[in-house]
Amino acid sequence: MSASDPDDLPVVTVTYSPGSHLERFLSSLTLATDRPVHVVMADNGSTDGAPEAAVERFDNVRLLRTGANLGYGSAVNLAVASLDATSTAGASEFVVIVNPDVVWGPGSIDALMEAAERWPQAAAFGPLIRDPDGSVYPSARHLPSIIRGGMHAVVGPVWKRNPWTAAYRQERIEPSERPVGWLSGSCLLVRRAAFESIGGFDERYFMYMEDVDLGDRFGRAGWQNIYVPAAEILHDKGHSTGKDPARNLAAHHTSTYTYLSDRHAGWQRAPLRVAMKIALVARSRLAVRKARRERMNGGH
Repeated sequence: MSASDPDDLPVVTVTYSPGSHLERFLSSLTLATDRPVHVVMADNGSTDGAPEAAVERFDNVRLLRTGANLGYGSAVNLAVASLDATSTAGASEFVVIVNPDVVWGPGSIDALMEAAERWPQAAAFGPLIRDPDGSVYPSARHLPSIIRGGMHAVVGPVWKRNPWTAAYRQERIEPSERPVGWLSGSCLLVRRAAFESIGGFDERYFMYMEDVDLGDRFGRAGWQNIYVPAAEILHDKGHSTGKDPARNLAAHHTSTYTYLSDRHAGWQRAPLRVAMKIALVARSRLAVRKARRERMNGGH
């Protein structure tokens, strides 16, 4: 690994046995920007050797071992904090936070940086995200309200085209550069001062909902979240969710309750929190049971 320039743009990713995805991520990064970049891999305990191989092959990559599987947000916070401890892009105004199962589109980071100049009151910028089949993933959404988010959570699994899910996910809105409630944490350009001013990711979230929480807290602090469809990436989200779907589904429901209970605190809303807890536990058990059945049947 060569010494980096303090003007390098830092790119932070969290690895957990990323396999061949990491190679594609790092190779395509050269297409995303003309700027010099430096990648910090916060490794949560990989056993496949992919992070070590990446350090050997790419001279702008640094491996930061977290010492345990800390979860996504905690590992990102550790990596961002480490930027000042080394000269690696420590002075950069921005930092890219991204999953290692992303493939960068040409000029995607440059497009995000250009948007940052147009929106000086914005803290986070997110690209248009495509699934592996080429379809657009709804990555720019409203914040989940009790009605919109609750109905999406309850009826979404059985009624895919329900109006609450469509409204929450903004599926019927043509992609355009605009402020949104929150952006998918799979790829974000963040203004580092804003990120640090709110304490980064909330480390109570092991996985899932930490990006929703981040977008909400940015908004509460007076910052904007901007969707930038001129920037495009491909995200193979099945890589992370497919390893242990039952465990991941349970984690998703736990994180959802943490988020909603925070926003509906106080003794007056205790009955609402109890109702949310019961509904989410029931939904989680059903979803986990279904995932385990499908896994035993080979996904059919």
